[in-house]
Amino acid sequence: MTIAIGQSLPETTFMIMTAEGPQPRKTSEIFAGRKAALIGLPGAFTPTCHRNHLPGYIEHFAEFAAHGVDLVAVTSVNDVFVMDAWAKATGGAGKILFLADGSAQFAGAIGLVADLTERGLGLRSQRYSMLVEDGVVRQFNLEQQPGAAEISGAKALLAQL
Repeated sequence: MTIAIGQSLPETTFMIMTAEGPQPRKTSEIFAGRKAALIGLPGAFTPTCHRNHLPGYIEHFAEFAAHGVDLVAVTSVNDVFVMDAWAKATGGAGKILFLADGSAQFAGAIGLVADLTERGLGLRSQRYSMLVEDGVVRQFNLEQQPGAAEISGAKALLAQL
């Protein structure tokens, strides 16, 4: 079942890169007591994710903060090393929290796994954005078209704040 507005994010574990190396972080550790913009996407460095989806969140980072959003996070079904390289390559490091969901545990728990096996990509996340307050989904925007990043883009989520 797909997560919906009003539901709490399920407790899963992400991997994040820290100065000490890869570290696990529970969903509750990341989102408790925070107002967060969360985007999910199929893969780091993939064309739509790299050129169209993530850049808007980096570009509009200050606007999210001005609306009281104290965390902007992105999750993808990639390992922590790929997510760290992507954070550095995009200029998102230090602004956006890059959450590695390497085994699609989170994507599966919220009902948003995309099976892209036929394209050689395996199991991935569907593309979406959420506004999450203290771990509860307040806005949810799921892209319906592959390769599109409009419904879940930064401007669309900002308009909902």
